[in-house]
Amino acid sequence: MPKKIKKTKKIKKNKKFKVISFKPEKVDYNKVKHETSVDQSDRQVPYNLRQSGPTKVEMLISTRVRKSPYWHLSMQAGCWRATVYNRIYHPRGYVRPEKGGAMVEYQAIKKHVTMWNVAVERQIRVKGPDAEKFTDYVITRDATKISTMRGRYVILCNYKGGVLNDPVLMRVADDEFWFSLSDSDIGLYLQGVNADKRFNVEIDEIDACPVQIQGPKSKALMNDLIGDQVDLDNMPFYGLAEAKVGGRSCVISQSGFSGEAGYEIYLRNATLYAEDMWNAVLKAGKKHKLMVIAPAHHRRIQAGILSWGQDMDHEHNPFQCNLGYQVSLSGKGEWNKKTDYVGKEALEKMKEQIKSGEKPYKLQLVGLELGGKPIEDYANDFYLISNANGGKPIGYITSPWYHPEKGTNIAMGYVPYEGNLNANGFPTGNFGKKYKVHLPKKYSNKPVDAVVVPIPFTQSFNANTREVKN
Repeated sequence: MPKKIKKTKKIKKNKKFKVISFKPEKVDYNKVKHETSVDQSDRQVPYNLRQSGPTKVEMLISTRVRKSPYWHLSMQAGCWRATVYNRIYHPRGYVRPEKGGAMVEYQAIKKHVTMWNVAVERQIRVKGPDAEKFTDYVITRDATKISTMRGRYVILCNYKGGVLNDPVLMRVADDEFWFSLSDSDIGLYLQGVNADKRFNVEIDEIDACPVQIQGPKSKALMNDLIGDQVDLDNMPFYGLAEAKVGGRSCVISQSGFSGEAGYEIYLRNATLYAEDMWNAVLKAGKKHKLMVIAPAHHRRIQAGILSWGQDMDHEHNPFQCNLGYQVSLSGKGEWNKKTDYVGKEALEKMKEQIKSGEKPYKLQLVGLELGGKPIEDYANDFYLISNANGGKPIGYITSPWYHPEKGTNIAMGYVPYEGNLNANGFPTGNFGKKYKVHLPKKYSNKPVDAVVVPIPFTQSFNANTREVKN
C-alpha cells in the first residue's frame, strides 16, 4: 500500500459555493470486486459496477493514443489532467482543486463564455450520390428531413436495438454528411455496413476538429469573431454555416454539450491551422471573459445530456435511456419514419411491448436528487442504489454532480423499470419514488436519501425534442 498522504480539511469561500478538499480515502484493493445484486440479466456482458476507481498500477499510454491538433494549446491554457476518449487525449480539468476546481469552471460557463477542446469528437464523413440513403439507413430518425446546412442529434442502433452511438449529424452538402462521434469505433462500423458497396458513398475520417464556445456571452463573442460572415440572429438551433476564423475555413454550428447557449467551430485541415483558429478565439474572447475549460459535465448533467459509454452503451436500448423519442422520428414531433433502418424491427417490437404494458428490459434511466456533501468532481466509479429501506443494491448511478442553484446533488442512474410512461408514451421514471444511494465516504458515511425527479434538472437554452411536449 502506498503511504497515506496527510491532508487537512480545507474550506475556501467563493460567492455561491464552498470549495472543499477531503482526505484521500484508504482503499482496500482486496475488496474491490464485482457487484452482483443488481439485475443485469438482460445484458450479455453485465457492467462490473466496481470496474473503475483507484488502482495501484501505473497506467501506460501507447501510440494507440494520439494528441489532437489543439493538445499543446490546451496545455498552454493550463490543462492539468486528461482522460482518453476516441483514442485521443481529452482535457478534464484546467482549474486545480486548491483554486476551486471544476466549480470555478462551472461559474465561467454560467456567467460568461468558455472554450472547450473537443477534438476527440472525430468527424466521419459520408459522401457520395447515396449519402442520404445510407445515412437514413443507419440512424433511427428520418435523414431525408434534414436540410442541407442543418444538423441534428441522432442515434445509431444495432440490429438488436442497442445504442451504438449518439453523434451530432451535420449535413454540410446535399451529398455529404458528417457524424461527429461519441466515444466508439462507429467509423469502422459504418464502413462495415457498406462492405458490399450497395451504397455509392465514400466513408472516411476527415481532419475537421471542433471546439465548443459555450455560455451566455457566446453569441457576443461569435459576432466579434466572424462579424457579418454569418447572420447569427437568424441562425436556428443546429443551423450550420461556413465561415473563416483566424483566416481559416470552418463550419459553424449552433449547438453544444452543455444546455447553455453556444456554438461549435469545426476547423477544416485542423492539423495545419489549429493555432490560427484557437488564437483568434482567445483574442476575440478577452473582453467577454473567455475561459478555456474542460467539457462542462456538471452543466450537461443538469440538461440531461447523455454521455455514451457512461450513461448508455450498445446494450442499452433507446427507451430505457430516455431516447425513445428518437425511434422513427420523422420531424416536427412525428414518429412515423417509413423506410427501413438498422434495428427497426427490434425497436418497433419493443415500442409495442411498452405500449401494451410489458417490460422488455430490466432497468430505466432516471433523474435523482440526493443528499450528501457536494459532489464537485468526476465520479470514478458507479455509485450503487438501494431501495428506500436499504438492503442490497438494485441500481447504480452513472453521472452525479452538485447543482449549486438547487443546493443539492443530482444524478442520472438506473433503477428497476416500473412501466411509467410520459405524455408521448415513452418510458420514464416513477417520479417521487425514494431510494438510498451509497456514496463514497468523502461525501457521506452512510447511505443518503434520494428521490426520482424529471430530467432535465435545468431547462436547456435551446430545448430539444426530448424536453418539448409534442
